[in-house]
Amino acid sequence: MEKREIKCPQCGRFTFYSTDNPSRPFCSARCKLIDLGEWADESFKIPDPTPVDINSDDFNAGEIRQEPDDDDNS
Repeated sequence: MEKREIKCPQCGRFTFYSTDNPSRPFCSARCKLIDLGEWADESFKIPDPTPVDINSDDFNAGEIRQEPDDDDNS
């Protein structure tokens, strides 16, 4: 794999994007973990362009409904 110099997406330092860098595209494992933590903390989100109408029947159809127990038939 050809070595290309790129900016780390986390800290902005220049690093090599190659198989010699196991943290690629980040410069270090630290930057990689910081990025993962931001995703886990929901600081980063992939936008959902679909508007949600909470009053629609489709939204309410997703509710969990419990079936009555057979033992309750008195």
